[in-house]
Amino acid sequence: MQRSIFLFLVLAFISFACTQKKSADNGTISLNSPNGEIVLDFKLCDIKSPIYSVKFQDKEIISSSNLGFEFKNQPDLLEGFKVIDTVENSFKETWEPLWGQESSIKNEFNELIVKLEEEKAPNRKINIHFKAFNDGIAFRYEVPEQENLKDFIIIDEKTTFNFTEDHTAWWIPSDYDTYEFIHNESPISQIPEATKNSQHGHSRQDHWKGANTPITMQSPDKDYCIAIHEANLQNYAGMTLIPVKDSPYSDFSFEADLVPWDNGDKVRASAPLKSPWRTILITKTPEELLKSRMILNLNEPNKITDTSFIKPLKYIGIWWSMHLGIATWGQNGRHDANTENTKKHIEFAKKHNFNGVLVEGWNQGWEQWYQDDNFDYVTPYDDFDLAAVSKFAEAKDVELIGHCETGGQFEGFEKRLEEAFSLYENNGINAVKTGYAGTPFGEGKKPYFHHGQRMVEHYNKVLKAAAEHKITLDVHEPIKPTGLARTYPNLMSHEGVRGMEWNSWSDGNPPFHTCSLPFTRGLAGPIDYTPGIFDLDFSENPLPTRKLWNKIGGLDNPGGMHSTLARQLALYVVLYSPLQMASDLLEHYENHPAFEFIEKVPVDWSETEIVDAEIGDYLVTARKAKDSENWYLGAITNEEARTITIKLDFLDTDKTYQAKIFQDTADAHYENNQEAYEIISKELSANDELELKLAAGGGTAIIFESP
Repeated sequence: MQRSIFLFLVLAFISFACTQKKSADNGTISLNSPNGEIVLDFKLCDIKSPIYSVKFQDKEIISSSNLGFEFKNQPDLLEGFKVIDTVENSFKETWEPLWGQESSIKNEFNELIVKLEEEKAPNRKINIHFKAFNDGIAFRYEVPEQENLKDFIIIDEKTTFNFTEDHTAWWIPSDYDTYEFIHNESPISQIPEATKNSQHGHSRQDHWKGANTPITMQSPDKDYCIAIHEANLQNYAGMTLIPVKDSPYSDFSFEADLVPWDNGDKVRASAPLKSPWRTILITKTPEELLKSRMILNLNEPNKITDTSFIKPLKYIGIWWSMHLGIATWGQNGRHDANTENTKKHIEFAKKHNFNGVLVEGWNQGWEQWYQDDNFDYVTPYDDFDLAAVSKFAEAKDVELIGHCETGGQFEGFEKRLEEAFSLYENNGINAVKTGYAGTPFGEGKKPYFHHGQRMVEHYNKVLKAAAEHKITLDVHEPIKPTGLARTYPNLMSHEGVRGMEWNSWSDGNPPFHTCSLPFTRGLAGPIDYTPGIFDLDFSENPLPTRKLWNKIGGLDNPGGMHSTLARQLALYVVLYSPLQMASDLLEHYENHPAFEFIEKVPVDWSETEIVDAEIGDYLVTARKAKDSENWYLGAITNEEARTITIKLDFLDTDKTYQAKIFQDTADAHYENNQEAYEIISKELSANDELELKLAAGGGTAIIFESP
C-alpha cells in the first residue's frame, strides 16, 4: 500500500542507553518509545513466566501481565523459561499509501525481540517481539521452527492486560459472528464476564463473554486514552477480551479470548508461526487516537505490483430500495437489479460525478436464502444483461461494482471463486462487494464462527484471489480490519459495523453511535457505513420484505433515522472510507440543493486534522482533498445540541477560502425536524474562528474552496 519515500536507520542496532536497559537485580528489560513517553518493561517472574508492564509519561498504566499459551495434548508454554538472547532494533521510514487519510505515513519504532527457551526438556523455544511507537505498544508471539515443537493446537492464549485504573470504556459484546452493535459506554469494571445473548440477526452464541476489539478507554482523569486491538491477522483466530474477575494481579484485568473452532480448538498451527500483533494504542487525547497509523504500520508493505486498478470510489447503487422493503433482491417481488434500472443509475452517476454503481440482486439464488450453496455467482436473472450493462458503464466511464452474497456458505463461494472473479475481470468489473450474512458451514456441515481461524483464512484467500484478478473488495459481515490493506491495498473497505441499513428495519442507530464509531471500530480501518439518506422519515413505506427480516432475526420494525440532513452530509468526512456510497434513492437527490456537497466531497485525502472531539459526544474532522487545495469539514453531535467554536488554523495560511456551509437550522432536531437545513456562504481564512451550531442529533458540513 505504499511506495517508500525514504528509509533510514533500517534495523540498526542501538545501545541499551538509548532504548533498553537490563537491571541486575530483577532482570527487567525496558523498551522505550522513540520520544521516551512510553516504556515497556519485560521480565521473567518467580516461576520464570514472561510478564510485561507499560508506563506512559512515568505513570504505570498496565501492571505486570502474563504472556504465553495453553496447548492441547502437550505441556503449555507458560513458565519455566530462561532468556537465551535479546535483539534490539530501531526503525524509521515515511511511506506513501495508494489511498488513505493522508499522503504520507510516518513509521517509527524501537524494537525488542526476547528469545526464550524452556529450562527443562523438551527445551521448546518461543520468541516475543515487542515494538514501541510514540502512540502505543505492540507485541506478537513467534514459535520458531524447532525439533521439539512441530504441530500444535492452541486452546488458550494467556495474554493479559492488567489495567491500573477503572477507565471509561466504549465496547461491544464479544459476538463471534458480528460486530453490528451499538457501543456501550461504561467503566471497564462493569464489562460483564458473561452476558446472555439477545436476539441478533447474525449471532449464534447463547452468551457473550466480554468485548470485541477494538475496545477504547479513557482514564478517569482524562489524561490518557487506550485502545486494544490486533494487527496483521492471518492464519489465526480473531481475538476478543474477557474480564478476569477476582484477579490477584489487578482489579481491572482482561485476558485474550480467541474465537474457537466447533470443537473448542482456538488455533491449529505448525511451527514456524507468528501470531497477530496485540496492539495497545496510548495517546494523551481522543484526537490523537484518530491520528494513529500504528495498525497499518504493523503490516507488511504492499505486495501488489500492478496497482492501476485500485481506485477510491464514490458510488450510488441498487440497494436501499431493498432495505426499505419496496423491492427485493430476488425476483419474488419488485426486482430493481434489472438492465434498464442499472443503466438509469449509470446515467445518473455520470451526470453527478460518481465513479461507480453497485448492483445487488443481479445473480440467481436469492429465493433460496440459507439453503446449501444456493447462490449462483455467475448466472444473472433473466432481466439483467451483464455484458450489455458492463459495456454501457464502460462507455460512460463509470465503474460497475459487482456483488457476491454468500449467505455464509463460504465453501460454495470458494469452489466458484475463480469462475466468479474471472467473469468480473472479463467484463471490466474492478470492484466487488462481498457478503456473509448467514451461518458458515463446511467440512461435513460443521458450523464455524465468522471470526474463527477457518473464516479468517477464507477472507484472506478471497482477498488474494481478488488481487490476482485486479479486483478491489468491500467486505460485508467481515473479519475485522487489522491493517492488511497496507499489504493488499485492494482491500479497500469493510462493513463490520452497525451501519445505515439498521435504520430501515430496527429502532435505528442513535446519534451517539456515529460519535463513537471513529474512536472504536474506526481505529481498525475504513468503514463502509453508506451515509447520505435525504428522505429521513420512511416509517410509512410498504414493507413486503418483512418475512425476510423475520427469518434473519425476528426484526419487525418500521425503521427510524435519528439524524438531521446536515449530519448525513457531515458523515462523509467524519467516517472514513475510500469507498463512499450515496445510499438514498435517486429521486431523493434530484434537484436537491444539499446534494451539491455529496457531489463534490472527495473520498481520498492528503491531510486529516481532528479539530475537536469527545468520544461518544461530538467530533469535528477536517480533511484536505488529494490533488486539490480544497478542504472539507464534518461535525456531528450526539443527542445533545451544542455550539462549538473552532479555529481554522488547519487551512493554508496564505489563502482566503470561499466556504459553503451546510448546517442545521435553529429549530432542527433529529426526532421531529430532521430535514431542516440551510446553506450559507462565507469568506474565511486560517486566522478565523468559526462557531458551529449543531442541533440535537445534527451536524455541519463545509466546503472550503481555494480560489
